[in-house]
Amino acid sequence: MSDHLFPHHSNPGADSYRQKILPLRDRMTVYNDWLMNRLEKMLPDMMDETGIDMWVVIAREYNEDPVIMSLLPEPNLYARRRTILLFHRQPEGVERLAVYRYGFGEFYKGIWAPAKEEQYECLARIIMEKDPEKIGINVSNISAFGDGLTHGEHTLLVDALGDLSERLVPAEKLCIRWLETRSKEELEAYPMLVELTHAIIQEAFSSKVITAGVTTVDDVQWWMRQKMLDLGVEMWFPATVDRQGHGDSYEDNERTRVIHRGDMLHCDVGFYYLGMATDVQQNAYVLKQGETLAPKGLRDALVDANKLQDFHASAMKNGRTGNEILKEALDNAWADGLKPSLYTHPLGVHGHAAGPTIGLWDQQGGVPGRGDYLLYPDTCYAIELNAKKEIPEWDNQEVRMSLEQDAWWTGEKLVFMAGRQKKLHLVS
Repeated sequence: MSDHLFPHHSNPGADSYRQKILPLRDRMTVYNDWLMNRLEKMLPDMMDETGIDMWVVIAREYNEDPVIMSLLPEPNLYARRRTILLFHRQPEGVERLAVYRYGFGEFYKGIWAPAKEEQYECLARIIMEKDPEKIGINVSNISAFGDGLTHGEHTLLVDALGDLSERLVPAEKLCIRWLETRSKEELEAYPMLVELTHAIIQEAFSSKVITAGVTTVDDVQWWMRQKMLDLGVEMWFPATVDRQGHGDSYEDNERTRVIHRGDMLHCDVGFYYLGMATDVQQNAYVLKQGETLAPKGLRDALVDANKLQDFHASAMKNGRTGNEILKEALDNAWADGLKPSLYTHPLGVHGHAAGPTIGLWDQQGGVPGRGDYLLYPDTCYAIELNAKKEIPEWDNQEVRMSLEQDAWWTGEKLVFMAGRQKKLHLVS
């Protein structure tokens, strides 16, 4: 994988990726194959690792557990009425059942006959028959991803189980491990998603989309949003674009202002595809007449932001907490003369996903709870950060160079999927 972006003039455009975006029916096949592989090959080890003998996931229509979207096969991506999935660890693997009227084909065997018994009566009977020692349920005081069981459903579950409810234990760690860990097949596909995100940005930050003195930042961000829709991917947050020029402070930026020559542009773009999210921030410079490069001060600011990425990567080690990674990276960056800020988040099934939080923009001293979670292999992150720098060509005005790049932690090193931005996009 390249560690730099090609100059914008060689960008083939986001439409060149259109043929790589699968039709819906083919997407379903790929997604479901991945899901079956995860259920059969990954889930047993995760249940062993977390000491859960049976995992019960309960969700209701329009009040979803955050985990349910990653467990149901397409096209059944949401709970219907009340959907109960039951995972029972056995010597030969994990038995997968649905306490639900219809079941879900080969993924989950339906075991409830509504005419014969109530839904929770069925669940309690099955649990009594299987007799697990530890029954994991999705409750947590720390992670939203492990806290999908609502109070009402918890009450019904406890009442139905009676004395067996004493075996209920939080499945928080199992939820996070399931959500954060990417399979081999997913990791092989992920770089293309990030490449497409880069391509959208490169095209948006070009003269194809931007005419200095005419185009507004609103125009560019709406172009990005429409491009994602046209390509057949689903944005998980509205793409944003902002500008900063000589004499403007970052905080005073007005998003609807016209883009002028000499402006620095910044964007934040991400989408969902095949059950995985992207999240990328990059920067551009609008050339003045006669210029062929951005001012050296802006180029140096990007170098500082890349250095901060390197310090971040060096601090990542298996078994370290997000807070430990944050501290080491910031300490080394400050010692090198940078003005750093780190706010990296896991990336995967969700945009702001399950796993260790590595700083928040307003919590640079560490994040209690979510920042105490450990780093594991085969997990992905949006390496999100900024480095501030005074720009001599702008009368020493301070500029915040913000970057966000999607990366895979292999267990040994951090791999920037589809590379990272080492050159500013140039808008002629």
